[in-house]
Amino acid sequence: MKLSKEAIEHLKVWEGLRLTAYPDPGSRDGHPWTIGYGHTTDSFFAVRRGMTITKEKAEELLVHDANEAAAAISKLVTVALTPNQLGALVSFAYNVGNGALAKSTLLRKLNAGQYTAVPSELAKWNKNDGKVMRGLSNRRAAEEKLWLSQSTAEPVAAPSMHWIAVLIKALVAVFSRKGPM
Repeated sequence: MKLSKEAIEHLKVWEGLRLTAYPDPGSRDGHPWTIGYGHTTDSFFAVRRGMTITKEKAEELLVHDANEAAAAISKLVTVALTPNQLGALVSFAYNVGNGALAKSTLLRKLNAGQYTAVPSELAKWNKNDGKVMRGLSNRRAAEEKLWLSQSTAEPVAAPSMHWIAVLIKALVAVFSRKGPM
């Protein structure tokens, strides 16, 4: 799944650019340390206190992290998405983490075809360390707006590796009906 330029720009707006490492402002202990457009330590690039990077490095980290989120979404989501829906989910996963998305009610409902449930599920993710954060509430509202916005691009196909699960679900639905067909 390829991300649109709009999705990358959306991330830039909500993550902000900081070229010097800073502690997470919403956590109790300041961890994890963050740099660039919201990058935290991973196997690609470690963030340390006092570190500085260039804007070019920040862009590189942003694209890397966004592509990681998109790759996770392509494995987790079994329904087709518009480019804007993909962008909204990438923003969400970029912020809360791929693991949180994988365990979420949002994903379960989306994979059941409940596209209209996604905005209200996004809105539930507005806390850090149990406290409602105004910035997270605003970000979730922007993700909802992106999710609901029309896109002129073709829908992004559901990942082909999930076709068996989709087929089985359809067959179960057909064969579980009572009475003549």
